[in-house]
Amino acid sequence: MTDRAISPLRRRMIEDMTVRGFTPSTERGYLRAVEDFTAFLGRSPDGANAEDLRRYQLHMRSGGASATAMNAAVSALRFFFGVTPGRNHAAVGMTTVREPRKLPVILSPEEVTRLLDAAPGLKYRAALSVAYGAGLRASEVVSLEVADIDSTRMVIRVEQGKGRKDRYAMLAPPLLELPRAWWRAGRERGVMLPGGWLFPGQNPVNPLTIRQLNRAFHGAKAAAGSDKRVSLHTPRHCFATHLLEQKVDIRVIQVLLGHKKLDTTARYTWGSALTHHPHVHCIVPGGGISLDGARWVACRPGFFPPVRVLSRLFRRLALDKLTAAHQAGRLNFFGNRPRLADARAFDRYLAPLRKIEWVVYAKRPFAGPEAVLAYLSRYTHRGAIANCRLIACDNRRVTFRWKDYRAKERARHKLMTLTADEFIRRFLIHTLPQGFHRIRHYGLFANGGRAENLTRARHLLAAQTPQDAPEPGADDRDQAVQTFPQPCPRCGGRMIVIETFEPAHAPRPPPARKPGSP
Repeated sequence: MTDRAISPLRRRMIEDMTVRGFTPSTERGYLRAVEDFTAFLGRSPDGANAEDLRRYQLHMRSGGASATAMNAAVSALRFFFGVTPGRNHAAVGMTTVREPRKLPVILSPEEVTRLLDAAPGLKYRAALSVAYGAGLRASEVVSLEVADIDSTRMVIRVEQGKGRKDRYAMLAPPLLELPRAWWRAGRERGVMLPGGWLFPGQNPVNPLTIRQLNRAFHGAKAAAGSDKRVSLHTPRHCFATHLLEQKVDIRVIQVLLGHKKLDTTARYTWGSALTHHPHVHCIVPGGGISLDGARWVACRPGFFPPVRVLSRLFRRLALDKLTAAHQAGRLNFFGNRPRLADARAFDRYLAPLRKIEWVVYAKRPFAGPEAVLAYLSRYTHRGAIANCRLIACDNRRVTFRWKDYRAKERARHKLMTLTADEFIRRFLIHTLPQGFHRIRHYGLFANGGRAENLTRARHLLAAQTPQDAPEPGADDRDQAVQTFPQPCPRCGGRMIVIETFEPAHAPRPPPARKPGSP
């Protein structure tokens, strides 16, 4: 109970959020955002207009508000104006802010072990071990009850996690030892109530708070001597990355993490460690020839179709083609997949793929089409790994250089050592099977009408044909000989070829001066 007077507008907003089943934390966040807007406005917010909201966003940006804070305020104010006063038009001018997408900092298994060993006490060591060993969020760890640990099935039941979803997380036998040891110690101390919280707070009736767990995590980080910028969410990132490095399928990791979209899980595949990450690159012209062949139809100024529409279309077409191939008997299944030869089993296997988001992204070539072709040629005209990245190998192991995009620029280049069998396995999954084509041409570039289509497109665009392009003159040829195609890595300027010499031969020394010469 509180003696604070609640205005009718505030009470109406609370009732609207209660009807929609908002969590208490969401309600507090929305109310705080409306309070901040009211303080900026200096009057009741229900009379604000689109210009007031635009000025408020500018005020937040000028005050250094983060993209997360600004987007949270936009969501709260859109709800307030769209539901409570019923004035959707007032929030039309509010726009979300693009958040920078950064890769998480990952600790090695040895660093994780040192951090867990440095945790202050058995309870915190067990809680952080569950966060890492099961890939749980901090809010999910502190909300665990004793009954959620199923040692018979070796799973952890996560009730009402993020997005109010229930799921099961895996419980490895080594992970079970620490929570079980803490449960025994807690019962001896009298802080573990029957059917209560697995990690109780100072008052056993209440669970451990995220703030207490976060304080323990950073204390363990300092005690372990780690200087990496990590957070309480880092053990979850480490869980996913270490599973991926152990050849666990990314769809399995997605389910264990409770991700709705596969592209959220796909962040852990970024790098050049030869991990499995199937994808397709497409070069699409910015327009096409009209149906009557009389004009060139350019794409819209925003460049190409919306990404969400493209994702849905690609997902439907790919799964339809896969289903058609299965019905035609063109798919073969090996290993532990023979059951997928049954039509019903195959449909059940594809069902989750029809619900998740497929990662499709389209963007304009910033450095022009030449840069795009140069980039893709490294995929299509070379092997999975260049010889220069191989450092050492023997009958048992292979060491190679790889780039970790999660690390900062200076620390991205690292060395990885794999067993010979594992290196061959990773190499072969990047090798195209026999009968597959590395490059396909469609539309304007289809083999049947490529020459005619390109001629027509050049005519409509008034572009030069290759045979009409002027021959380079003598000056141009001299310039081509004297310059290097790549810019200087230090200043970005043009690099001039001073001298060319044969392989395995030292460059010629400068001519010796004659006696008496200046």
